[in-house]
Amino acid sequence: MTRLAIMADIHGNLPALEAVIDDMAQYAVDHVVVAGDSVNCGPFSREVLEVIHERNWALIRGNNEYYATEYKTPRMPAHWSRFTLPPLLLEQLGADWLRRIACLPDALSLRFPDAQPLAVFHGLPGNPWRSITPLSTVEEVKQFLDDLSENTIICAHSHIPMERHIERWHILNPGSVGIPLDGERSASYMIIDGDHAGWRLSAHRRVPFSNEANFAAFEVQRFAERGGITAVLLMQEFQFARMRLWPYLQWKRRHHADQPDSVALLDEFERLEDSRPYMPPEYRDLSAALYRD
Repeated sequence: MTRLAIMADIHGNLPALEAVIDDMAQYAVDHVVVAGDSVNCGPFSREVLEVIHERNWALIRGNNEYYATEYKTPRMPAHWSRFTLPPLLLEQLGADWLRRIACLPDALSLRFPDAQPLAVFHGLPGNPWRSITPLSTVEEVKQFLDDLSENTIICAHSHIPMERHIERWHILNPGSVGIPLDGERSASYMIIDGDHAGWRLSAHRRVPFSNEANFAAFEVQRFAERGGITAVLLMQEFQFARMRLWPYLQWKRRHHADQPDSVALLDEFERLEDSRPYMPPEYRDLSAALYRD
């Protein structure tokens, strides 16, 4: 039997990662797999990568690693020129880690001698910007996964912990270590055990952590001042474990599309009684009262 710890979406949150490392010591895992988005949003992107590298964990790129590799290159989408966080990310990483991220794989096929193969990617195969969610239909999942030979799938990106059995596939999403979005202020990861009969979810762990060091680092890095409204909303996601940036962007697009971001707009958004109508459907009903201010 092989035992794995599966984690993803650390997003530069070193205190959350350290809490997970302490917690998973009780499980005597054979290896750790990190399914992308180790960086960006949080203040400790470089430090998170150093921990992963020092422990020789398996690591892939997620969409947030692409903000590092593509920003200010000819490959960069035009609308990224308005983004405020990539310069802060590049500053956190430094040139040496940028080169290492450039060499990371986007997917893995893990093949242990005593267990069935399993596939690891961040969002969808070949697309780290979309994800399989609890609301993905059977037909959608078949379209996403039909070309894969593996039956066990590790994915991430949504920040929603999930285990689904759909036809021949066993799909696992460990949730987010660094930015949980279900209102639980705790890091999420999974322990899975595999043999020739298949892979089993042995534990889904939620581990409390303190944000004190994150917010101290945000202040030192002048994160809100330099990152603007985007940074402020992401800091709220760290604080409340609730989706804030996406609903703000959808609300603004619907009601104030011709206006630039401003403190006045943010204040108006924060006065909403309920921001759930501006969220993707899979996030609206995680809890009946999660997204009320």
